[in-house]
Amino acid sequence: MTGPIAFRAGDSERERTANQLGMALAQGYLAMEEYESRLQAAFAAQTTSELDHLVTDLPLARLRRNDPRRQAARRTAARRGVRYHLAGYLAMVVIVLAVWLAVGLSAGAWYFWPIWPILGAGIGFLGHALPIRFAKFGPCHAITARSTRHGLHSASRQVGPAGPAWPTYSYDAGPPSWR
Repeated sequence: MTGPIAFRAGDSERERTANQLGMALAQGYLAMEEYESRLQAAFAAQTTSELDHLVTDLPLARLRRNDPRRQAARRTAARRGVRYHLAGYLAMVVIVLAVWLAVGLSAGAWYFWPIWPILGAGIGFLGHALPIRFAKFGPCHAITARSTRHGLHSASRQVGPAGPAWPTYSYDAGPPSWR
């Protein structure tokens, strides 16, 4: 049986590996000396398997999740969604007020019924905009805050044969225990 087929590595694969190594350095997974040696090996690599070997021990999913460029893109997309929602809300308000004014002028019925759709849609808009306004787009801030508040740290989680161990909380004065 033969091993995996090694394809020639191109510049784009080398750049991708270099970016992954740079994120690992920025997030503290690599020391500077190790980063420099891996970076030199990445640009000297001839096959994709050599490049894959350089990043096999790194948590690539976590590196991508904590990438500042990705977080900035998520923040920009969320704010753009709020702007579109606001534009739709304002268009609805203008249409409802125009209908109310037309009915009031033609039929003489001046009950201000547009308040109800305006308030209802306004509550919907606020339900969308406020969480985006006060959101923390970093890596799981709620989990990190809860973990540090209870004296837990993500590095202290033990993974056993049944998977990760989760904390169990008791209401006594002692610290959380691990099962």
